[in-house]
Amino acid sequence: MSTTIDHLHGEGAAHDEHSHDHHPTGLKRWLFATNHKDIGTLYLFFSLTMLMEGGLLALALRTELFSPGLQFVDPELFNQFTTMHGLIMVFGAIMPAFVGFANWQVPLMIGAPDMAFARMNNFSFWLLPPAAILLTASFFVPGGATSAGWTLYAPLSVQMGPGMDLAIFAVHIMGASSIMGSINIIVTILNMRAPGMTMMKMPMFVWTWLITAYLLIAVMPVLAGAITMLLTDRHFGTSFFNAAGGGDPVMYQHIFWFFGHPEVYIMILPAFGIISQVIPAFARKPLFGYASMVYATSSIAILSFMVWAHHMFTTGMPVTAQLFFMYATMLIAVPTGVKVFNWIATMWRGSMTFETPMLFAIGFIFVFTMGGFTGLILAVTPIDIQVHDTYYVVAHFHYVLVAGSLFALFSGFYYWSPKWTGHMYSEARGKFHFWNSLIWFNVTFFPMHFLGLAGMPRRYADYPLQFTDFNRVATVGAFLFGLTQVYFLFFVVLPTIRGGAKAAAKPWEGAEGLEWTVPSPAPFHTFETPPVVE
Repeated sequence: MSTTIDHLHGEGAAHDEHSHDHHPTGLKRWLFATNHKDIGTLYLFFSLTMLMEGGLLALALRTELFSPGLQFVDPELFNQFTTMHGLIMVFGAIMPAFVGFANWQVPLMIGAPDMAFARMNNFSFWLLPPAAILLTASFFVPGGATSAGWTLYAPLSVQMGPGMDLAIFAVHIMGASSIMGSINIIVTILNMRAPGMTMMKMPMFVWTWLITAYLLIAVMPVLAGAITMLLTDRHFGTSFFNAAGGGDPVMYQHIFWFFGHPEVYIMILPAFGIISQVIPAFARKPLFGYASMVYATSSIAILSFMVWAHHMFTTGMPVTAQLFFMYATMLIAVPTGVKVFNWIATMWRGSMTFETPMLFAIGFIFVFTMGGFTGLILAVTPIDIQVHDTYYVVAHFHYVLVAGSLFALFSGFYYWSPKWTGHMYSEARGKFHFWNSLIWFNVTFFPMHFLGLAGMPRRYADYPLQFTDFNRVATVGAFLFGLTQVYFLFFVVLPTIRGGAKAAAKPWEGAEGLEWTVPSPAPFHTFETPPVVE
């Protein structure tokens, strides 16, 4: 029996001379990684790199918008920055970061030894760097990167230069990566849970990722279809989106947003999962309304398929359709409200302490809820027709994606990094990062609501004099917010990885002298080693 176990673990006497193959070091360890923790780390570093690149593009945009008139870039380059900022942040920063969290945490949370398909896990990561290089390289081809916006709307995108082809190819590759990652996560969660962990005992983070993975598998092929039709319109003489050839440019919008709206929930559901882990830990109470959280998450996912055309109220759709999409969009506020209520109820009368993960979680609830309310306002068709494609919309989705997804990622990093690195981060630096992020985020994006209501359109490099003050405030805020994230990288992340105080076995138990007495969700102490068949 023991030899069989040794054989399974690759640690038998016959394997001694090759044991370095099982634990490769240096470049090999990362290139051929099949360990879920190593792959999770790769995803997180990749997303951090992309966050910095996307952030630089955003700062380039804000620099141009500091004053009216054209300062540094021509409108074409300005729009290229806009497009690339969007694509890099969505496909390069936020989504890979959440996949990194899933790789690290899902096997640990369900008691699985690793992800189900280790080699596919490696492949799904290593598709990303070439795609990122392709995307960035589109700046350096004749005609430059695409300036069609991150949505790549036809017919504009049909007439773009070769940079558009690179962007299409990059998005295809990233989509393939997402689909493989999702299959892996679903199979891992459904097949590899520890004995005794039923579905309704899974941690919320695992639930949100299971639902997110299903969303990804449903919508990524839709995006692939849209950009493939775009490609054939560009090079093979088809007329899917060309009205002169019998096509319809609005059809592109329908197909794109059928992917695009579930996509925004793909970027926020794992964030909900992280917040649902952090708040109970620091309130020292079990999550309030666990079952309702699971059902709310599922409802959000299902409803997300029924609301896509709220991005298209200005395309001239029938009033009946406008009403349907308006009411369906408002309906999503119900399960989202359930989640916010449950988080607040979890904190209610809890023994709360305010370490950095909890600060980011509470910051998340506050700012994400504001983003949710502006979304509700945008759901109202007549209002949306007025503020469509203005800075009001920019403010809305940055409140959801920066203060939503990004704050949740920060919260999760501070919460789990002691487990990941074995070191405690500096609490003072963490709090400095939080307060600066919260303040400068609001200074950057809150004025955009006013700009949008006053009628300033987005994706314009120039603007009338009346918008100067708010734009200057936003630009200053953006630079300070960006500097805060550089501080996070160099003064929090890297020092925590390299060393620092050793983390306790249970880093958050007894924080501030309080004991957390909540039983763990699954009977981890009753696991038995499964018998080995000889």
